[in-house]
Amino acid sequence: MTDEPQIALRGVTHAYMTDDGPLPVLNNLNISVQKGTFTAVVGPSGCGKSTLTRLIAGLMFPDEGEVWLGGELVKSPRSTVGMAFQNPVLLEWRNILQNVLLPLEIVPNSLSQKQREDRAEELLALVGLEGFEDKKPSELSGGMRQRASLCRALVHRPEVLILDEPFGALDAFTREDLWQIMHDLRHQEEFTCLLITHDLRESVFLANEVVVLSGRPATTQFLLDVPFGPDRTLDDLYTPAATEMLAELRHQIQIAQGRDVEAA
Repeated sequence: MTDEPQIALRGVTHAYMTDDGPLPVLNNLNISVQKGTFTAVVGPSGCGKSTLTRLIAGLMFPDEGEVWLGGELVKSPRSTVGMAFQNPVLLEWRNILQNVLLPLEIVPNSLSQKQREDRAEELLALVGLEGFEDKKPSELSGGMRQRASLCRALVHRPEVLILDEPFGALDAFTREDLWQIMHDLRHQEEFTCLLITHDLRESVFLANEVVVLSGRPATTQFLLDVPFGPDRTLDDLYTPAATEMLAELRHQIQIAQGRDVEAA
């Protein structure tokens, strides 16, 4: 780990133009994510979390402030970023293997077709989809499609993986299964991860650090260091340490929502 963060947002301010004038979304936001770590971002609904992901990926640019990736100012979309969303958006006319291979058809690389397929098949095996390469997305469950989406986001070996509510639409059992898969992937693949989530348990299980954003226009309200190590399991979510962290995060979300916590 170096002193130079892999992801850095410095004084980022952004607003959307509406018929009623500018709608401030982010205000002097500062976030720093070290290389190889996993950071979760939580906050009230509508506070600008998804805007944050677009800024990091270079899909849009802040009105004020700077976004840096790997020591370089973000001025355009970056091929070193992989992204996965709540909706996997797999192409029905392509089978699962072809869907996973898509980034390697777009991002410049020197891999042969066999090397590309070997890489995709390796990832599919890691997430439990070995044998499903020839299936169409409609033949898979929601959880299986999301696993394929994670493989697609990682197939080109991105330096940064951005996850925007990737497990939010899944049932509780499938969601926890994918948390474990995501945890395993981060220790087998080399990437820095930023997770946007509404699920506080998810943030505590997966992340090294949880960033709580304030209400809109969002700024950094609170930082929580997660003490669980790489050998963490889902059972850790039922320990006193996890209970204390989740209580603090809920408290911070209430503050961000403007609720009278003391009166509650």
